[in-house]
Amino acid sequence: MTTRSNEEGGSLVDRAIQAVRDHIRDHDLKVGDKLPGEGTFATDLGVSRAVMREAFGALAALGLIDVANGRRAKVGAIDGSVLGASLDHAVSTEQISVAEVWDVRRTVEVRIAMLAAERRSEAQAQQIMALAQAMAGAVDDLDCITANDIAFHESIAQAADNKLFVQIVHSFAPLLRMAVPQAWRTRTAEEQRQTMLDRHLDLAKAIANGDPEAAGAAMEAHFDASIGQQLHARGGAM
Repeated sequence: MTTRSNEEGGSLVDRAIQAVRDHIRDHDLKVGDKLPGEGTFATDLGVSRAVMREAFGALAALGLIDVANGRRAKVGAIDGSVLGASLDHAVSTEQISVAEVWDVRRTVEVRIAMLAAERRSEAQAQQIMALAQAMAGAVDDLDCITANDIAFHESIAQAADNKLFVQIVHSFAPLLRMAVPQAWRTRTAEEQRQTMLDRHLDLAKAIANGDPEAAGAAMEAHFDASIGQQLHARGGAM
């Protein structure tokens, strides 16, 4: 990435990135709307095509625009996987701990469960229950349990009818793909595993029953059973 700076400070690429973002905002563009080409921006800003190419690449990496060969760039849709990659990187480089992420998860997902109980459709309630039951039926298949566990939490977020919650929960998926199998391997006793499965079923039933308080309590019980020990180790963050 070029580091040559303009008179106002910051690199030319930084300036180009901001110009594209300003263009999207000033022209009230929405997801899927087309942007002017790199050449147009380069001419307007007085920078090279190489600078604009780098700026478009950076924006695409952030999910702010979609770039495809032979097609004009379009405004991108919000994508929780971008935040997920950042969280995964932060954990792997020990900037934050898994317990810290799970502490945030617990706080957010209790609220999500309560909203889901209030707002879920019948189809969503059935899907959430089906995923909880699928976990119970795949107790010896870690890949299946992990996939259903991730889908279970994402389905609850969908039922809460808040797009930001959906993306936040989606951002936890990379960590869940590692953490869920690890957690199940530590629970070798049948009683321990059954407790985990029962927590998911209790949560699904509370949402299906349209009971926000019970759903919130069930989500808290789910986290207490799954990661309570980790959070207690952080000094009573529960």
